[in-house]
Amino acid sequence: MSTTMCQVLGFLVSSLGVAGCMVATAMDMWSTQDLYDNPVTAVFQYQGLWRSCVRQSSGFTECRPYFTILGLPAMFQAVRALMIVGIVLGILGLLVCIFALKCIRIGTMEDSAKANMTLTSGIMFIIAGLCAITGVSVFANMLVTNFWMSTANMYQGMQNVQNRYTFGSALFVGWVAGGLALVGGIMMCLACRGLIPEESRYKAVSYNASGRNISYKTGPYKGYEPEMKTRKGPGYEEAPRSEDGRRSYPSKYDYV
Repeated sequence: MSTTMCQVLGFLVSSLGVAGCMVATAMDMWSTQDLYDNPVTAVFQYQGLWRSCVRQSSGFTECRPYFTILGLPAMFQAVRALMIVGIVLGILGLLVCIFALKCIRIGTMEDSAKANMTLTSGIMFIIAGLCAITGVSVFANMLVTNFWMSTANMYQGMQNVQNRYTFGSALFVGWVAGGLALVGGIMMCLACRGLIPEESRYKAVSYNASGRNISYKTGPYKGYEPEMKTRKGPGYEEAPRSEDGRRSYPSKYDYV
C-alpha cells in the first residue's frame, strides 16, 4: 500500500470515527428501560448524557434536560468530559490532517513538515478514539452495576423497585466510532514513515582514505640527539675519554 493511499484511508476512517463520536454524544439512548419482565407498558423511558426522555404508547415523546450538573454522579460527568475531549481532539486532528495530505500542495511545504503534521494528527486520532472508548465503557459499567443492584432488590421483595436500564444504541455507536478513530490514527502514524525523506531517514557517513599506498617511516624523536651538544667556552674542560672512546665524568665521590 502506497503512502498516499494509506494516508487518505486513515483520514477517511478517522473522519467517520470523529463523526460517530459526535453522533453518539448527542444521542439520547445511552440507557434504555429494560422491558424483559414487563414487555407491555404504556411508558418507555430512556436517558442520554444531556437529557432524559419518556415515550408514551400513543407516540408522544417528552424530553427533559438535566438542569444542573451538581446532582449528577461523578462518573456521569467524567463520561461527558471524555466524550467532549475526544471530539475536540478529533476535530483538531482533522484540521491538521487536511494540510498534511500528500496530494495537497500548500506553498513550498517540505515532505518532512508534512510527515510531522501527519504524525501529530495520528496521535490526536488515537487519543480521541481512546477517550471515546473509555467514556462509553465507563457508562456501560455504571449500567451493569445498577442493573444487578436493581435485580437483587427485586428478588428480595422490595416494594419500591426502580426501573432497570440496559445498554442503549448510543453505546454501540460510541464503541464503533472510537475503534474507527483509533484505527485511522494508527494508519496515519504508519503513513508518516513513508513521508520522511530518505536522506534524513538514513544518515550514513563514508570514510575515504587519503591515498591507496601509504607508507609510514619511523625516525628518531626530534628532541633526541645521539651526541650531547655542549657549549664550549672559557673555563670549560672536556671530560677525558677512555680507551673505547667514551667520556668519563666524575662521580659524586670524587668531590669528597
